[in-house]
Amino acid sequence: MLNTRTTSARSARGDAALWTVLAAATGYGFWDAGSASLTLDLVLPLAVLAVAVPWSRRRPGAAVVLVNGLCVMGLADASTPGNAHVLSLAALSCLLGARVAEARRPLLVLAGCAAVDLATCAVLRAQPVWWFYALTVLPAALLLPWLAGRHWRGRRQLVREGWRLARGLEERQHLVAERARLTERAEIAADMHDSLGHALSLVALRAGALELSPDLTDRDRADLADLRGTIADAVEQVRETVAVLQDPPGRDTGAGLPVNDTVEDLLSRAAASGVPVRWERRGASPPLSCLVERGMYRVVQEALTNATKHAPDCSISVRITHEPDRTRVSVVNAVPSAGGPAHAGAGPASGVGRGLIGLQERVTVLGGSLRTGSGSGGFHVTAVLPHRATTAARTGTPAPGPVTATGRPAGIHGAASPTGTARRPDPGMAPDPIRAGDPDTAPGEVLPESAERLASVRSDARRRSALAFVAPVVAAVFFVPSAVYLAWQLTTSVLPPSRYDELTPGVPRTELALLLPARAYPYPPDHARSAPRPPGARCEFYRSGRDLLDEVDLYRLCWSGGTLLTKDTVPAGRP
Repeated sequence: MLNTRTTSARSARGDAALWTVLAAATGYGFWDAGSASLTLDLVLPLAVLAVAVPWSRRRPGAAVVLVNGLCVMGLADASTPGNAHVLSLAALSCLLGARVAEARRPLLVLAGCAAVDLATCAVLRAQPVWWFYALTVLPAALLLPWLAGRHWRGRRQLVREGWRLARGLEERQHLVAERARLTERAEIAADMHDSLGHALSLVALRAGALELSPDLTDRDRADLADLRGTIADAVEQVRETVAVLQDPPGRDTGAGLPVNDTVEDLLSRAAASGVPVRWERRGASPPLSCLVERGMYRVVQEALTNATKHAPDCSISVRITHEPDRTRVSVVNAVPSAGGPAHAGAGPASGVGRGLIGLQERVTVLGGSLRTGSGSGGFHVTAVLPHRATTAARTGTPAPGPVTATGRPAGIHGAASPTGTARRPDPGMAPDPIRAGDPDTAPGEVLPESAERLASVRSDARRRSALAFVAPVVAAVFFVPSAVYLAWQLTTSVLPPSRYDELTPGVPRTELALLLPARAYPYPPDHARSAPRPPGARCEFYRSGRDLLDEVDLYRLCWSGGTLLTKDTVPAGRP
C-alpha cells in the first residue's frame, strides 16, 4: 500500500511539473499575441491541458487528440496559424510513444489528427501558408516526438530485459555449482559405504566367531548375538542412507574411482597412454584412512583430466609430500603458448566444469584445503589433506571455484583466484553489472556470460540510437543556425502599430529612439524599395507584426538630417 501511494504521489508531481511547463509556454504565446482573447486563447487552453496531462497516463491517445484540437483553433485564426500549443502537442505525442507498446493504434491516432487538420484547412479555405503549416509543422510535431518516445521506451525495455537475463544466467550458474556439490556429496557417501560398510562387516564376522567360543557363558553368547545384530542393522542403515544420497538409477556416481586402484596405478596408466607425466613421493608413507586415500586419488585424477583436456602435449609434474600430520598433493602443468592446441580445444561444452567444484567440496569435507591458480612453471593444483578425515568447521557451503564466461569453472588451464575459490554473490542482491572494458575490472578478469551479453546489447542499442539521430543532427547543423538568424532578424525589426501611431513627422530621431525597434527590416520587397520618396531622404522599413509564416504590412519611415520627414504604410504583397 505504501509503495502504491508513493508511486501515485510521484506521478502527480510529474504531471504537475509538465502542466506547469506547458502552461508557461501557453502564457507566453498569449502575451506575445497582444490582442488575443483571454477566454479562448488562455483560459480554455489551460483547462484543456489540465485534463490532457493526467489523461496521458491512462489514455495517451485521447490526450493527443485534445491538444490537437487547440492547434486546430490556431488554423481557424485569420491572422496566423502558429501558436504555442505545438509544444504541448509534441510533448504529449512523445508520451504516447513512451507509454504505449504497440504501434498500430497510435499511428491511427496520429493519422486521424493530421486528417482533421487538413480537413479544417479545406473547410475554411485557408491561405497557402496555413496549408504549409498543416502539412509540415503539425505532422512533424505529431510523428517525430512519437518516434522519440518509442525509442525511449525501447531503451528502457532493453535495459530491463538485460537485467532479467543477467539474473537468470547468474541463478543458473549457481544451480550448476550446487548440483556439482550435491553430486560430489553422493560420491563421498558411496566411498563411506565402501569403507565403513566393509569395516562393520568385519566386526560382525569377528563377533560371530566369538559367539562360537566354548569358553563363553550363555549370557555372553546372547550379548554377542545382540551386538552382531546391531552391527548388521548399522550396515543396512548405511546402505539406505547412501541409496538416498546417490543420483537416480542409471548414473554411475563412482565412475573413475576404482575401489582397489592407487595413485601410482593411475599415473602409470596415464604415462602408458602417452601423457607426459612424471611423479615423485617425498617422506615416509603414513597409514591413511580410506576416505583420505580416495580424496588424494581424486585430486590427481581431476588434475590429470583437466591438463590433458585443456593443455595437451604439455608436461605434467605430480608431487606427493608426506608430512608428520598431513599430506600435500601438488600437480603442475605447463601452460601452452597462445594459439596452441589448448586454445583450440578449450571451447565450452555441455556439462563441463563441475570437476574443480566437486573437488573443492570433497577436500573441504575431509578437513583439507585446495588451491588452484597460475604460478611459476605453469598452472598449479595443490591439495593439503589430513592423515585422518576430520569434520571441517564451516559456517556455510564452500564457494565454487572461479567460473568462466561460459559457466565453466577455470580448469587446469585458465584464470583462477589465488585461493582457488570465488566469492559467491548474495542471492538477495541484484547481479553486479560488470561491463566489458569497465575501468573497475581487473586486467585479465573473466567476465560472466550475463555481463558480456548485457554489454553487447547496450552497444547495439547505442549504435541504433546514433544512426536514428545522426540525420536530424546533420540537418540541424546546416539549417538551424540560418533559421534562427532569420527569425532573430524578423522579430527584432517589428514596429507595433501602437508605437507607429505615436511617431510624428518633423520630430528629431533622438526623441523617437525609444519608440523605434533595435534595427530596420533588411528584406523589403522590390515594390517597397522603388516607391517614390522625398528628395534627399533616406527611408527605413519596419515590420508591423511578429508573424514569421505570413507577410505583414511594412512601415516606411523617411529621414532627412536626423529628422522624420514622412511615414507611410506599404501593404503586404501589393505590387
